[in-house]
Amino acid sequence: MDVGNFGFVVAGLIVGFIVGMTGVGGGSLMTPILLWFGINPATAVGTDLLYAAITKSGGVLVHGKNKNIDWTITGWLTLGSVPAVLLTLWFLKSLHTDPSAMNEVIKQALGVVLLLTALAILFKKKLLAFAQHHAGDNYHMSPRNLNGLTVFTGAILGTMVALTSIGAGALGTVALFILYPFLATKRLVGTEIAHAVPLTLVAGLGHASMGNMDWHLLGFLLMGSLPGIYVGSHMSGRVPDELLRPCLAVMLGLIGFKLAF
Repeated sequence: MDVGNFGFVVAGLIVGFIVGMTGVGGGSLMTPILLWFGINPATAVGTDLLYAAITKSGGVLVHGKNKNIDWTITGWLTLGSVPAVLLTLWFLKSLHTDPSAMNEVIKQALGVVLLLTALAILFKKKLLAFAQHHAGDNYHMSPRNLNGLTVFTGAILGTMVALTSIGAGALGTVALFILYPFLATKRLVGTEIAHAVPLTLVAGLGHASMGNMDWHLLGFLLMGSLPGIYVGSHMSGRVPDELLRPCLAVMLGLIGFKLAF
């Protein structure tokens, strides 16, 4: 294994460890790291999407076994996200005659979504308090309207994920907290992970069909991330959340600002 490939294994290990310990989506960390390694934006996004689909599949098995998934909500989200992914991929394919234009669109979108993710992480407690305060509004909302809002949320997440590989984690969880404030946290997290798998799988396969995929790179990332997630999960709770969240938010915010501007 050469030095470059060893670097990808280490990157996978670090990201897996942080995801296992904090639950923060791997895409918001992995895609910027791949850009730093010099991987072009489209390939970084495509590779990270399949990486996310594979790593989160294990989470679905565990959450499904523990009955922590609301499959109805997952279905409504998917109804919005998968068509949005296909439309976004079609838009990117229309730019394929000019790869530099596609990479520029992806970089700009990546910067904006990273900034939004940083804010979601930093102000998570305030956003959750807001959701609880307005819980009565959703409680009195008709099921039809709530389902419609869930489909719309799925469409927004699908567009962001197809463009940047980011959004299903931190932003998806916050959106679900606001829509379903009475849903138990563990079921919310399980539902978000269950939705992320078909979303990232469809987006990842779509990018792969456009040539935005490095299979060797994917293998080296998984070689590091799978043990990293295992170790990180066992370390969860040992580092104060109040210390981790601001550090992650500042790091993602700085990367996002650099990419967007």
